[in-house]
Amino acid sequence: MADKELQATEKKEVGPLEGELTREGTFFSPAVDIFADEKELVVLADMPGVGSEQVEVDLKDDTLTILGRVPPESEEGQLILSEYRPGNYFRSFRLTEVVDQSKITASMSDGVLKLVLPKAAKAVPRKIPIASE
Repeated sequence: MADKELQATEKKEVGPLEGELTREGTFFSPAVDIFADEKELVVLADMPGVGSEQVEVDLKDDTLTILGRVPPESEEGQLILSEYRPGNYFRSFRLTEVVDQSKITASMSDGVLKLVLPKAAKAVPRKIPIASE
């Protein structure tokens, strides 16, 4: 990893969304990291400018939807240069039976949404003991 150079990535704007056509404004797809172990999946979604009171996580028909709203910034002075394009965030994921949907938890800290998706009992690997005869 030491030989890899860090590179900035551009925000990816989301096109017209099913079920979101009545919402005004620009929507971006938040960058996510997904980690897995034997017991759970962890999704980290980067949504700068979004607080816990401005994020919605919904689960409907096996689809997990993330919606983050960035509050409008106050205009102070005359804008000379703008390299940051503000907008809201939207992303959805299709869940399988591997996830125990009733036990999903979410937390928000410093613009990063953390979703913990526990695996269903039938999806958790286990050792099967061998009995001697």
